[in-house]
Amino acid sequence: MSASYIGLDVGGTKIAAARLSGGELVADALEPTDGSGAEALIDELCRAIESVRTDDVEAVGIGLPSVVEFASGRAKTSVNVPLQDVPIRELLSERAGLPVFVDNDASVAALAEACDGEEIVVENLVMFTVGTGVGGGLVLGGRPYRGATGAAAEMGHTLIGLRLEGGTPAAGESFPQPGSLESFAAGRELDRLAAEAVEENPDSYLGRRKAAGDERITGEDVVAGAKEGDEIALGLVTLLGERLGVGIANAINLLDPDVVAIGGGVSSAGDLLLEPAARVARSYVLPGVGESTEIRLARHGAQAGVLGAALLAKLETRRANERQEGP
Repeated sequence: MSASYIGLDVGGTKIAAARLSGGELVADALEPTDGSGAEALIDELCRAIESVRTDDVEAVGIGLPSVVEFASGRAKTSVNVPLQDVPIRELLSERAGLPVFVDNDASVAALAEACDGEEIVVENLVMFTVGTGVGGGLVLGGRPYRGATGAAAEMGHTLIGLRLEGGTPAAGESFPQPGSLESFAAGRELDRLAAEAVEENPDSYLGRRKAAGDERITGEDVVAGAKEGDEIALGLVTLLGERLGVGIANAINLLDPDVVAIGGGVSSAGDLLLEPAARVARSYVLPGVGESTEIRLARHGAQAGVLGAALLAKLETRRANERQEGP
């Protein structure tokens, strides 16, 4: 019997779980994220593992919206889930009785986008995941890049909108910082823009949804309206895409990658998000840089995170076995 691997993609609002078996994702499950506390979230992760587990599972991979110390699997800090200095790998390994590997959610999504099957085929890739927040992942020189402590590629916290004419403003007390990419281009910002648009444009698609009884208009409604051709909703998606494009330009100028991939829930807007993002990014890239960079949507769509988490488990299990076998 061939081995299979479980992947969990943990977001600020939902947890996706699936099993990678024979190169395909099977037995997927989705449920809301319990943000009431670390213990409750860990209980939920255990339930998610069990919901797709079979006897042939060898390991679990988890993508978290957190700064992760990869070597230990500790979630150091998090913005959208209640995990601060929590040894996730240790706790879940004990409870599940399986090897567990933990990484940042956008880093595992980048791994999925750089792979064909289970082999990395894109040498240099930058991943932007636009969901509740904005995450980032890197594959450089054909290997996942995690930095000195495993915490690299926090693309959402790069600063794209600070006003410096009067000196450097004081940093905020919490994250995302004002002026960061996440503060301008995350799904949470699209929620805020949607709420404003409802009040200002009651006859728009969003206004009609509100009048029809929707208690809360969100970014998902904006994307739906944009796809229907509503000018107000389309304008909001375009605005978010243009802001994302500034962050993409910074990544291209810094890294000159082969591919920039855009994933996460907001990427369901498709070309309506991609076109303004790519247009603005190209306009801010230094001539001669990024000439071969492809800017595209994540090929695995909403499954990029859970697939990457399962691939992480598989690749790290292989590396661990190779180290045990020795030269």
